[in-house]
Amino acid sequence: MHADKDARDTILDSIADGVFTVDSDWRITSFNRAAERITGITRQEAIGQRCCDVFRASICETDCALRKTLGGGKPVVNKAIYIINPDGERIPISISTALLKDADGKVIGGVETFRDLSAIEDLRRELHKSYSFEDIVAKSKPMQELFTVLPTIAESDATVLIEGESGTGKELFARAIHNLSHRREGPMVTVNCGALPDTLLESELFGYKKGAFTGAVKDKPGRFTAADGGTIFLDEIADVSPALQVRLLRVLQDRAFDPLGGNETITADVRVIAAVNRPLEELVEAGSFRRDLYYRINVLQITLPPLRERREDIPLLIDHFLERLNRKSPKYVEGVSPEVLSILMAHGFPGNVRELENLLEHAFVLCQGSTIERRCLPPHFRQGESTDATSTHSVEDFERQLLLQILRRHDWSRTKAAAELGINKSTLWRKMRRLGINPPS
Repeated sequence: MHADKDARDTILDSIADGVFTVDSDWRITSFNRAAERITGITRQEAIGQRCCDVFRASICETDCALRKTLGGGKPVVNKAIYIINPDGERIPISISTALLKDADGKVIGGVETFRDLSAIEDLRRELHKSYSFEDIVAKSKPMQELFTVLPTIAESDATVLIEGESGTGKELFARAIHNLSHRREGPMVTVNCGALPDTLLESELFGYKKGAFTGAVKDKPGRFTAADGGTIFLDEIADVSPALQVRLLRVLQDRAFDPLGGNETITADVRVIAAVNRPLEELVEAGSFRRDLYYRINVLQITLPPLRERREDIPLLIDHFLERLNRKSPKYVEGVSPEVLSILMAHGFPGNVRELENLLEHAFVLCQGSTIERRCLPPHFRQGESTDATSTHSVEDFERQLLLQILRRHDWSRTKAAAELGINKSTLWRKMRRLGINPPS
């Protein structure tokens, strides 16, 4: 019997993947060398312990794979989870389970194999870094071009205007400019100009003196004072009234202002970054925004494309948001199903990146496995049945739209389009033929 055990251990130790077995009381009966290496726990420490005490995996309490296999006899294959090693570090692994039977076919326990995914996760992070800037993630050409000019913009103290639809990440870009500038050690103060009525916004920006109005029982400094030595971000500046626009014009010209109820002019060394969710020039032409203030604000301009115009960033953003959610949650979600990816790629995203982030958080909470399925999405995404054929059709439609967009951007130069896509020119040509894309004559 002892010889049989030694032979079994020798066989298990020759396997590159981690392997352990449990009896009917969930106590570990064997633990191979690869399992020691991956978990950081020795065989002597593991044998006889309950598997949940050894692995402390993300699914131990609520979704134990071995329990499911022993309860229903159905094996689990390549389920992505993470375990906690003795140093408290999270280690991503993929697991597979099966029943353990004796010579008579009686179930006497279970066996689980697991593979360390740390190298894959490290590779994914490195790839992620090449497409990230500060906390902004994108691989599309328009966004990569913005990444290139952002450090140069940050070096200057000039006022910056960021235009982009709601949810495109204007505050992230403002914070990136601040973090890259010589003011990075100073404060970054954000004011949503559209969230406050005019009277409150004025006192919020410039502060007030004691007795300036009923309830002003003491002096209160404004946001410009709080941002001294740093950056102030004026979000939705288009919602400021014409009267307050006059006061802002003076601040931008002289970096000076008077608190409400005060006679003493205050100066502040502040860089101003403003943002709007629609083209500010249109509001100037309509007469609702002062032209002279527009020219003061629009020294350097950044225009953020909506998500529907950079759909190639959606898979990257999905990985980014899921990685963030996994770090904050005891469970681990590996990704989205092909059907869900197809649905998200075809969606117009009127709320842009913010909408995608909220949608994924909703799906993450409802996800019971390692992959987000259609049933995890909000109700309006779950209506109707989908087949593999329609899913494939949607993916091909997206791929065709994306190729057309990139080819037109480069005036149908296949060399430049292939370079942006990171593929060979002949591969691009085959894709064009498969998708029925014909260059203009």
